Amino acid sequence: MLEICVSQSDGDFSSITEAVQAVPYDTEAVIRIGEGVFTEKIFSEKKNITFIGEGPDKTTLEYGDGAFDEMPDGSKRGTFRSYTAFFAGEKCVVKNMTIRNTAGDGRTAGQALAVYADADRCYFENVRLEGAQDTLFMSPLPDTERQKKGFMGPRVMTGRKLTKQYYKNCVITGDVDFIFGGADAVFDDCTVICNNRNEAINGYITAPCTRSDNLGMVFRNCLIKGAEGCEPESVFLGRPWREEAKAVFLNCTMDETVSKKRFSGWGGVDKDEPLTFYGEYGTVDEKGNAIDLSGKNPWVKDIDEALAGEINKKAEEIADEFRS
Repeated sequence: MLEICVSQSDGDFSSITEAVQAVPYDTEAVIRIGEGVFTEKIFSEKKNITFIGEGPDKTTLEYGDGAFDEMPDGSKRGTFRSYTAFFAGEKCVVKNMTIRNTAGDGRTAGQALAVYADADRCYFENVRLEGAQDTLFMSPLPDTERQKKGFMGPRVMTGRKLTKQYYKNCVITGDVDFIFGGADAVFDDCTVICNNRNEAINGYITAPCTRSDNLGMVFRNCLIKGAEGCEPESVFLGRPWREEAKAVFLNCTMDETVSKKRFSGWGGVDKDEPLTFYGEYGTVDEKGNAIDLSGKNPWVKDIDEALAGEINKKAEEIADEFRS
């Protein structure tokens, strides 16, 4: 295994980009990143690569591209070229660091990805992902775009392949659709924070485009809350980027900023979404009291103990792949 040190003072390289470029495609590699703020836009397609920082408060990768940026040809950058970090290949592991998109408010900057996670298997542990609109994208893209050149970016021409992703002890911040995509993704013991946009709707946490026969997103034992100043009921757990969206929250703790309707339709809070699979089980408030779900949108699924067990078993199969 190849080991590389990135340091702003005495490493093998002073930038993460140089370290990635130095790794032969077929060589398993670990890139250890020292303390500091690395202002870079990185692109990694290595077969099996691991990035390890000194900790989320010590190692930060950040960049400020946004979807509304004008490109040299006069076109807009678009969502999928705005990433701070693009991770592809067969396996990518990221630990102990912060990855941030600094473009700012989506109302002025547009969508702005901190991470475009495209590897066949992606594992993030003790990572802080920070942004506003569209912080974390998890491949694959939907089959078709809704607007011309809407998918312009690294995978616009390629076939869609399901990825498996696991997030452990991570903190993810954003507002509009800030955890989105078509992956089978499991989030264990994570903290998910919706920014305060001072709007009646501050945000939508998830925006899946899952196919109906896949698992979708599963959040287990996570803390879901609004940032300071968020009004009660101004945050939705998700809305469907495509009709078969799937996202489930199991045994999570949520604060009063989460809407009583729980999930929103696409294009309207009360829009009927009969093909989705949205739901939650075992949700409690910050004092440990069960949250009343009787006000949820009528198309949101009722999940009982047996169904929660089935979903948990499938989620555990994904988590186990990354524990070995």
